[in-house]
Amino acid sequence: MAYLIAGDVIIQAERKVLDLEAWLRAHADQEFRLAAITVAELWRSTERAPGIYRERRQRFLRRILEVFEVVPYTEEAAMEHARLSTALEATGQRIGGQDVILAATAVVSGSAVLTYNTRRFAAIPGVTVVAP
Repeated sequence: MAYLIAGDVIIQAERKVLDLEAWLRAHADQEFRLAAITVAELWRSTERAPGIYRERRQRFLRRILEVFEVVPYTEEAAMEHARLSTALEATGQRIGGQDVILAATAVVSGSAVLTYNTRRFAAIPGVTVVAP
């Protein structure tokens, strides 16, 4: 199965809470990618970081982007995003738009979402969620 890595996993790797390289080696038979929305979220965090932290985060993110394929937000993903958002609204659940875009990208690409926020993503219909 393919996995889309959520931003929280990359952040934990940057903070050295998660040894992402070791984790990926232990799961070498799996395919890991990033959704375009995750790149936007991560890059936004670099833009907001002060001084030396900004440069360090940008270097880290650039290394990450060299390793992982980025899955684009396509027209099909946009339609799935609308469907998922509507389904969540109908049940009264509030989940951030960027998370729903990641979920929609996962659904249309046949991927699971790799995240520490399993409860949030598990509430989205049709999304397979895995914690690192």
